[in-house]
Amino acid sequence: MNTGNNKNQFFLESMFDDTEIAFATKTDSELERAYFLFKMIKNEPLVRIGTAITNFALKAHMPVEHLIRASVFDHFCGGVTEEDCMLTIDKMFGKKVHAVLDYSVEGKETEEQFDYAMNKTLKILDFVKEKQSIPFAVFKPTGFGRFEIYQKITENRTLSEAEQKEWKTIEERYDTVCKKAFENDVPLLIDAEESWMQIAADALIERMMEKYNKNKAIVYSTLQMYRWDRLDYLKDLHKRAAEKGYYIGMKIVRGAYMEKERERATEKGYKSPICETKQVTDENYDAAVIYMMENEKMAIFAGTHNEESSLKLIELADKYNIKKDDIRMWFGQLFGMSDHISYNLAARGYNVAKYLPFGPVRDVMPYLIRRAEENTSVAGQTSRELKLLKTERRRRKLTK
Repeated sequence: MNTGNNKNQFFLESMFDDTEIAFATKTDSELERAYFLFKMIKNEPLVRIGTAITNFALKAHMPVEHLIRASVFDHFCGGVTEEDCMLTIDKMFGKKVHAVLDYSVEGKETEEQFDYAMNKTLKILDFVKEKQSIPFAVFKPTGFGRFEIYQKITENRTLSEAEQKEWKTIEERYDTVCKKAFENDVPLLIDAEESWMQIAADALIERMMEKYNKNKAIVYSTLQMYRWDRLDYLKDLHKRAAEKGYYIGMKIVRGAYMEKERERATEKGYKSPICETKQVTDENYDAAVIYMMENEKMAIFAGTHNEESSLKLIELADKYNIKKDDIRMWFGQLFGMSDHISYNLAARGYNVAKYLPFGPVRDVMPYLIRRAEENTSVAGQTSRELKLLKTERRRRKLTK
């Protein structure tokens, strides 16, 4: 029996239970708000009803923005503007947790709105250039172009002349932003979306990697590992990158569109792209992380709220002699969630960044509704948050 290894494993597992570190940036009132929100989110029927009422109120232009701002928005978002977010960012960075400013406006459809999203990303790249607390920028593929165009290319359908022109404009938006990221030396995370548009996005992102990742990873793609085909895609991408001589930057996540993916597969009569069970998804996620850690010229942003996956990445870093603060290895969580992972890892010297959504309250609501719905569908996630919040509430009462 290797007693030393067992002790080390126990230490690693127990470090996520330190609620004093996890919630050090939260005031008592913020802690109470978090507890209340997760109690609400745990109740699935209540989330459905609340979502319906919120959608109705927003569409009817009822004055509910102040209520939303004071509750769910301020818990999961940094503010309305980049400048709004700085108080939160500085507070996090005081505990060595970085931020990724995420302009989380979804569902826009016009060229003016796509140009606005591009210019917003360019502004963020300049805004964060000299800020150690904000090491990445990020954008979403459908922030830069219509979903239907990506879908048409993914399905290998012919584009009309107008659509070809539209796609060329999307390509130019990508290149403009990736070039700025390269010039500013700020890594750029590009999110993944639904499977029936992702092939077009993947191909475009690969071209950006080939162009701007010659010396290190600047452009990062995203793999949703609840898809059973993504590990094979990563291995194929690695072969292409090795042949053409560029680095791979990859954010690894489990995924965010599971119910929608399964429903569409059933409706259209094709095999679901989603792994059959949560366990298979977990194994797929870990396999992708192992593959990246085993190979050179790769940089990983491990987006996970899973404690076991975080521990496995720590063990892999030890195995391959990768330093805790190596810029090729980051842990990432969403703001307002899994603080016990983020702050405890950061306190031990690991690179950690929180995705910090921001934007007009009304425009960010689709993102927030998706967050609430995802939390109800992830077994144990909300219960774990509540247990930790309870522990910290109790600890604070005893120390007063």
